Amino acid sequence: MRKRFISLPVLVVLLATGFVYYTTVFIVTEQWLSLSSASGLLNAIIFTGLTLMSLVCYTLAIVKDPGQVPPSYMRDLEDPNVSMHEVKRKGGDLRYCQKCGHYKPPRAHHCRVCKRCVLRMDHHCVWINNCVGHENYKAFFLFVLYVVIACIYALVLLVGFAVEELREDEHQSGNIFKTYYIVCASILIPLTLALVVLLVWHMYLLSHNKTTIEYHEGVRAMWLDEKAGRVYRHPYDLGLYTNLVSVLGPNQAKWICPTALGYIGSGLRFPTYHDNISCGQLGSVK
Repeated sequence: MRKRFISLPVLVVLLATGFVYYTTVFIVTEQWLSLSSASGLLNAIIFTGLTLMSLVCYTLAIVKDPGQVPPSYMRDLEDPNVSMHEVKRKGGDLRYCQKCGHYKPPRAHHCRVCKRCVLRMDHHCVWINNCVGHENYKAFFLFVLYVVIACIYALVLLVGFAVEELREDEHQSGNIFKTYYIVCASILIPLTLALVVLLVWHMYLLSHNKTTIEYHEGVRAMWLDEKAGRVYRHPYDLGLYTNLVSVLGPNQAKWICPTALGYIGSGLRFPTYHDNISCGQLGSVK
């Protein structure tokens, strides 16, 4: 378990969040709609709710352990419930981590930053100072989702404020307020574009039950299968609904709730489409 949660990138995220929130609510909304009005108060409440949900998801993504491999873990090759075993590309042996000194469960990978193997590892994210893995992927995904919604909402308020200022051609706002507005817009525009791309990417991964690592490994596997005249299929892709349930949880009403348990199982074993057709072939991954 990591002892240090706060890093420079995490501090930057928190400071940027605080600045954008203050500017959006207490400068833009106050100057344009007034927080004493019903519309101004409603917009402030909605944006505050989105910001709080983003911070809750962000905190969970940081503090939750992504999933640790038990030291005594060992794959059972004779387990009748497991129809596919991940092996090394070279040699065909079961994947073994020399640094951690134990076998790797399916979809687990060693993180050089965290210095340990992570269950269902997606990637190491410097912005949360943590790996994104089996047990905190839902929190990470919802964090990106809520931040995108909050950024778009803030941009709408900023654009509305700018249009109103231009339409009335008034310059009642002080220079300090205009500086806040320009800096806030300079943060929001590139941030929103980057996060929208990230959200679309992880929506694709989630819908196909892939991790970022598995996507890149799958590109090579697809090329090899096409070369051999076979049709490649990601072994953990069980259909859209099942894929969503495996990460967001079985209760659809709690899919957008970051504190509700999302992941299913221990992260040491994952169902594959081979299980449904009783296929005993070996899957080859790095």
